[in-house]
Amino acid sequence: MPESSPIFFDSHMHTPLCKHAEGHPIEYMERGVEQGLAGIIMTCHSPMPNQFSHRVRMSPEQFNEYVAIVQEAADAAPDGFEVRLGMESDYFPGKEKWLSALHEKADFHYILGSVHWHIPEYLDAFWRGDPMAFRRQYFEHLADSAESGLFDSLAHPDLVKNASPDDWDFEKMRPFIARALDRIAKTGVAMELNTSGLNKAYPEMNPGPKMLTMMAERDIPVVIGSDSHTPLRVGDQFPRALENLQKAGFDTVSVFRERRRMDYPIKLVQESLTIPKSAF
Repeated sequence: MPESSPIFFDSHMHTPLCKHAEGHPIEYMERGVEQGLAGIIMTCHSPMPNQFSHRVRMSPEQFNEYVAIVQEAADAAPDGFEVRLGMESDYFPGKEKWLSALHEKADFHYILGSVHWHIPEYLDAFWRGDPMAFRRQYFEHLADSAESGLFDSLAHPDLVKNASPDDWDFEKMRPFIARALDRIAKTGVAMELNTSGLNKAYPEMNPGPKMLTMMAERDIPVVIGSDSHTPLRVGDQFPRALENLQKAGFDTVSVFRERRRMDYPIKLVQESLTIPKSAF
């Protein structure tokens, strides 16, 4: 394979079925081709039972539609470009059986697990007015999600820093993050470097560089995702994300196929990308 051949995937993006994204999967596919990627993995927000967080996800009745529109993009893709079926599923205590059954309903390549602190159900259950306690609980749930065995990778793993960005203090949280990462490392579950964090209230990728270094020290594999909710963001900031991984101590970056992790040398991925560093 020539060094310039596309080999890397954007492993996190959405569809209008989640009610807060735009663009058919075919448009995401077309953008991925333009960005010099080998493929994309669609990971729209999973359905949940009993109207749980229903305003920001597909309904259970739309699941088959989701699988179908992803297949439409796969069928429309040019030779050599892959569109893989994935899903972003919420970890929430008590919903494990629902998710386990859901993940068997299609031939997924990748299941991305998320702890979404900002949905009403999570806030109702765990917010007690103490930001530090809330953050500690979040990281405990992050480790719980890895230990559940439900997920291949954990999405935007320090997302909670956006809960109260003005008083986010990484050093105060370091021991609690370390404890969570120790648990995650034992599971073999990967974690995501999510480039959309640059557009959030605390403007840095999720996770930030200090947590990324702690992940490298524990040999936790990393997958890169743009978390695109519009086709124009496919591949957003990937050159910068790869540099962040190198600075943190990583040599490889990962992609999933048929729920199995594949690792690529970062230097090879950098050589394969045609996305200009100044593109974003």
